[in-house]
Amino acid sequence: MADTYSTQFRTCETTGLKVHLPGERLFYVHAVTAVVALLTGGVMALLIALTRWPAVHLLPADLFYRFITAHGMNMLVFWIVFFEMAGLIFASTAVLGSRLPAVWFGWLNYALMLVGALLTNYMIFTGQADVMFTSYPPLKANPNYYLGIILFAVGALLACFHFMATLVVAKKEGYHKGSYPLFTFGILIAVILAIFTLLAGAATYIPTWLWAMGFIDSIDPSLYRLGFWGFGHSAQQINLAAMVSIWYLIGTLSVGAVPINEKFSRGAFLLYLLGINVASVHHLLVDPGLSASFRIFNTSYVIYAATIGSMIHAFSIPAAIEVAQRAKGYTNGLFEWLTKAPWSNPAFSGMALSVVIFGFGGGVTGVTQGVEQINIMSHNTLRIPGHFHVTVVGGTSLAFMALTYYALPLIMRRKIIGETWAKYQPWMFGIGISIFATGMSFAGILGVPRRHYDVTFSSAIFQVPFSATATTMLGLLGIGAIIAFTALLIFCLIAALTAFFGERIEAKMEPHYPPYLKDGSAEAAAVAS
Repeated sequence: MADTYSTQFRTCETTGLKVHLPGERLFYVHAVTAVVALLTGGVMALLIALTRWPAVHLLPADLFYRFITAHGMNMLVFWIVFFEMAGLIFASTAVLGSRLPAVWFGWLNYALMLVGALLTNYMIFTGQADVMFTSYPPLKANPNYYLGIILFAVGALLACFHFMATLVVAKKEGYHKGSYPLFTFGILIAVILAIFTLLAGAATYIPTWLWAMGFIDSIDPSLYRLGFWGFGHSAQQINLAAMVSIWYLIGTLSVGAVPINEKFSRGAFLLYLLGINVASVHHLLVDPGLSASFRIFNTSYVIYAATIGSMIHAFSIPAAIEVAQRAKGYTNGLFEWLTKAPWSNPAFSGMALSVVIFGFGGGVTGVTQGVEQINIMSHNTLRIPGHFHVTVVGGTSLAFMALTYYALPLIMRRKIIGETWAKYQPWMFGIGISIFATGMSFAGILGVPRRHYDVTFSSAIFQVPFSATATTMLGLLGIGAIIAFTALLIFCLIAALTAFFGERIEAKMEPHYPPYLKDGSAEAAAVAS
């Protein structure tokens, strides 16, 4: 048994967690691939933003729509999902101290995802899939574009089942006893949402693939939109559950925060499971096929379940951090606990900014734009991407970046290169994306369309005048994009240089984090602290 432990596991010198080495290597390749996709999508984002800025207007129409497609797939799908697959491995092995069963199966899943991502990108960049992220029929791409997405989705779906198998192994073989830690529980909720999402994607893309090959005569656009948003928007609900799980995890790792009432937090995750995917319908509110009663019911009563879940987390996480800080003696006044928080820690600052940007920027705009009356006015304007850039980018992507600053030294066991730059990177990214989304949202309020590459409509027969304020807002969009991309580039450089050239961490350190991650017991953590 000791020999098996020495060859298959290592003990993290900092946290005391038991890490399965084959699983750790699989985590590593998923994380590195995710960062490559992030950089690819980020370059596309900068070029698109500089095109929407009328004073620059960088790209011609064909490249604009091509890069829109590349940006959507690499950012919304490949970057996010590859990173989440790394999170599944961490949540089911290191957090539970378990082995990863059938490691070969994990590598097979990764290979399917990688081949799918490469094939999809090849079709896009060679000009065979200028259909944007949504790819609504009758727009038609090369069949291999859809095949790449299908392969990627199959790999991700199998990885979800692999995660669940690991949870079973952890229980059956005695690696973990009791309830799952809150982080693992939140990731489990994300996986359940992912299974529904990926099945919706299969129901959408497989017929579309057959249509592109000529085996099916036509695709009903209404049915396509219904299935697509079961995949496209539900994918962001996976991100939400994963992001909130990361908030809890970083709160624990950075200040020793433990939820005040863990059952309450778990209940909030269950509300996501019951009500979050109904938000997908807000993409269809302008479609003629839905009855008025269904629209009203969906955009009011049903969606409250998910909203209440987010509100619970919005109180639970800051409260846990406050209690942990006050336990350390930061009790002077109302906010010493906040001012004395570890703001120089990029993981903590990234997490805190993610909470604020997502909550105030993404949550508020999402709830308001999901209302039927406002949705009809804002649906095809820049208000919509203004909303999801503060959710998926300012919220999820920033949270993933923050977690990376722990993954590099704890999992990859590398000393971070560029620690000074790392301290400022989350702030720069958060400020940049907030400026960007503000300009985009207010341009949308002033009527600027979301899918047209030239706001001046210079070659159109009929001119559509926009106010000088709208043009100013598009300039603000461009400035924010430059700041955010610079921060993204700094993050990618730090991650890449550290992963490949960072000094190896070998020094033994006493475990100093609470045992909450290991045994899932909030009470035990409270006693230990």
